[in-house]
Amino acid sequence: MRRMKFTVIDFETTGDQPSDDIIQVGLVVIEQGYITERFSSFVKPNKAIPEFIVQLTGITEEHVKDAPQLEDVVTQMLPYFDDQTVLVAHHAAFDLGFLQRAFEQCGYHPFGGRVLDTIAFLRILFPGLPTLQLSMVSNSFGITHDNPHRADSDAEATAIIWQRCLERIESLPLITLQRLSNLYEAEFTDFAWFIHEVRLWKETLTVLDPDVNRYFRQFAMNVDNWDEEKPAREEGTPAFSQDQTFEQFYDQIHLNLEERFADYEERPAQRQMIEEVQASLASDRHLIVEAGTGTGKSLGYLIPSLYHGLREEKKMIVSTHTINLQEQLRQRDIPLLHEILPVPFRASVLKGRSRYLCLRKFEQKIQHNDYANDRDDRLTAAQMIVWLTETKHGDEEEIYFGNRGQDFWNTVSSDTDSCLNRACPWFKKCFFHRARHEASIADLVITNHSLLFTDIQAENRLLPSYKHLVVDEAHHFEEVASKLLGSELNYNALNNALVRLYKDSRSGQLPTLIARLQQEPERSLSEWLDGLDSLYPRIVRVKEEWDQLTELLFQLTAEQMDPMAGEGGQFVRRMKPDQLPAQWKSLITMEENIFLELTEITKKLDRISTEMKDKSEEYSTSSILTDLAGTVKQLTRCRDTLRFFMKMDNENYVYWMEATPYFRSKSIQLMVAPFDVSDLLKGYFFDVKDSVVLTSATLSVNKSFQYSSSQLGLETFQDTPKLKTVLLPSAFDYRKQALLLIPRDFPSIKGQAGEAAFLSALTQSLQEVAVEMKGRMLVLFTSYRMLKLVHQELKEPLRAEGIHVLGQGIDSSNRTKLTRLFQDHSSCVLLGTSSFWEGVDIPGDALSCLAIVRLPFQPPNHPMAEAKSDHLKKQRQNPFTALSVPQAVIRFKQGFGRLVRRSTDRGVVILYDTRVLETTYGRNFLYSLPGPKIEHLSLSQLVPRIHSWMGEKISEDA
Repeated sequence: MRRMKFTVIDFETTGDQPSDDIIQVGLVVIEQGYITERFSSFVKPNKAIPEFIVQLTGITEEHVKDAPQLEDVVTQMLPYFDDQTVLVAHHAAFDLGFLQRAFEQCGYHPFGGRVLDTIAFLRILFPGLPTLQLSMVSNSFGITHDNPHRADSDAEATAIIWQRCLERIESLPLITLQRLSNLYEAEFTDFAWFIHEVRLWKETLTVLDPDVNRYFRQFAMNVDNWDEEKPAREEGTPAFSQDQTFEQFYDQIHLNLEERFADYEERPAQRQMIEEVQASLASDRHLIVEAGTGTGKSLGYLIPSLYHGLREEKKMIVSTHTINLQEQLRQRDIPLLHEILPVPFRASVLKGRSRYLCLRKFEQKIQHNDYANDRDDRLTAAQMIVWLTETKHGDEEEIYFGNRGQDFWNTVSSDTDSCLNRACPWFKKCFFHRARHEASIADLVITNHSLLFTDIQAENRLLPSYKHLVVDEAHHFEEVASKLLGSELNYNALNNALVRLYKDSRSGQLPTLIARLQQEPERSLSEWLDGLDSLYPRIVRVKEEWDQLTELLFQLTAEQMDPMAGEGGQFVRRMKPDQLPAQWKSLITMEENIFLELTEITKKLDRISTEMKDKSEEYSTSSILTDLAGTVKQLTRCRDTLRFFMKMDNENYVYWMEATPYFRSKSIQLMVAPFDVSDLLKGYFFDVKDSVVLTSATLSVNKSFQYSSSQLGLETFQDTPKLKTVLLPSAFDYRKQALLLIPRDFPSIKGQAGEAAFLSALTQSLQEVAVEMKGRMLVLFTSYRMLKLVHQELKEPLRAEGIHVLGQGIDSSNRTKLTRLFQDHSSCVLLGTSSFWEGVDIPGDALSCLAIVRLPFQPPNHPMAEAKSDHLKKQRQNPFTALSVPQAVIRFKQGFGRLVRRSTDRGVVILYDTRVLETTYGRNFLYSLPGPKIEHLSLSQLVPRIHSWMGEKISEDA
């Protein structure tokens, strides 16, 4: 393989169409694994370079006016493309297309050699790469890439990336290369050829395989058996002497931090939080503590939690809302604590079961070439084969999928229903059982809110027993409880289960089982075969009824709905038991037919499976029967959820439907959730746990915790010793770091004419501010429809100013991708809606201006908000002041928190909603903020004031 010669190429062009021209060539040659030659040249095009290409590449007409013609450049390039050359490029189809057209235009034969795309190799060889964008990959690999979108720099970066790919593929265990080669043996592609060549090269070199001790069932793994994992201490051995006080414990940590970080300074707010959490845990008291950005909240609860758990020999549980925060705690905070704590401890992360790979299912997919989406599934399988050589957790979060990768993962993820437990040959390697074992021997377990409530539904069989709980991101706790203690059913949940049973005469669990049984000689099998055959018509009937029912439900959902109203243009409709549409009776009849058919299918499959299990070893059907049992349980859950939704018998639940116009019935989701979970939370947690600590950056409204306490079920504990609330001082100097500007003469939205005036003024103001700030601006909307309209009006005027405009749901729906694109562009305005109001971290000068278009009130007609309002009215409360305002204030605080992320950040927040000045409830929003400088002024003064404020920053920096 080292003997191969690779020519890495990159072109800059006037566009991406066949009629466009090359304006720059970059070429790098790799031989024997080393870069041996480089070539680059500008090329004189036959057309003008478009402005957006100039902005992207920095290549102007001045660069190319004296450049050689294409024919001259191609003549110089030809020697690099002999018969032995393997062409390599990043997004090779683009560069190859321009290369072949250039050869053809100049009268030469097209390049006939092998072509490899770094994209495919990066996806497979580095499955943890979050993006395959050339600049981001270069950054991940520590490669200097000074001039992105210049052909010479891009070719150089691509060449070094290809060298890393070669190093990685050479280092793979032989068995992994053989697996990859077998995966693609039926493909006649250059990619498959190269993998095969590498395999042959590795086989000739390998006499004694150094990786053989990592092999298990013909896969290279990076884990030992999980039962070999041991606790941090022998059972009964105390972590430290009982006479060591918390003050002594913390003083040692403080010293260790000073030794490790030369510029370490203790944060007063963090010290206060540590003391408050410690006191609450020690006195078996509940605590609500609001800790703003910059407090160091994670260590604020982890340090006292570990001390209390180790001292009292009690399991400590920490729960987060997001998987991202779980990973941040695992990768950043826990390693630091291992360094600074004076005693050893063990921490583990436990997620929902479907987050972990089922090795048995994955092995079967590979063995049987079972790929629903052939090309995409093989790519994902290849990623996972390589990933198994690295992963210690088998956690979905570690791997980034391509197109339909998530669909493939869903077929091989761990689940309760199809688990063989100790009968599984993979049991001692199983990632889910490893995570549970690690949780059982850990001092501290980091989980998430979803699993916390799933554990409750599973009668506390998932998490280790605990009496002390820390809830981070607690402002989401009630919302997650409502969702997890309810249920939902989407079109694909039932449809996919039916397809898994029977896709066609050759595909599906039933045809597979029948095929295996037909190979057996015993006549006694005929009854089972007849029984399984008889299910096909029933499955088809259920599929047809489900398609018809979901189409009719979609039509109901779409009635009277504005498709632009929600994020992504979603339809939403609440179903009230006393106000059902006229056709509901006919829909009930269809549901009853589905219920009866599914009951017959599941009963018959249960009976046949039970009878066959006694002979499963004899007929080698144990695995397929286990998967079949899992499908039966899923069908039963779908059947029961559909019935619960259609009957609407429980008045404590709210029922609604969601769908998107583009996918119609296939996007339908039936949602059922309790609208008041306060009593449930009280019963599950606050009445039975010794101490629960709830923390977040946004729990108070107007310096009060009344709203959060009532939502979380803590109202009865207020003004008692069992509950303490603490509002920590801000870690930042907001008076100096943030200026909140409110244009008092900005038009309000009243009626269609009012909205038009508002939009016109908003677009004009945003344009002026964006030019003043040179981009670096995040605009938060509450309406997706308004976002689209503003994007449409802003894009071209700001492009003329060299400012790029990104819109959520327009340029991408992926928040992470949009944030990355925003940070990559030096002059950019990002328009975001609901999901951008929190969890977005853009520190430094990349974000210096935040615009909030409207106060973030939840639409009052959203089913959950409507049901809660109805409930409050029955209790003689005002839903607007008791629910809508507090919800909006907390959301507003989250949005405001996007601007200042570090002590060195400084910028401007603009609020275009004058209700904050004109209404009695408006002061709740302003009083809830962490002390920024607030000014209201005329719209004409807005840009000059921003100029002077940001000028103060420049003069201070100078």
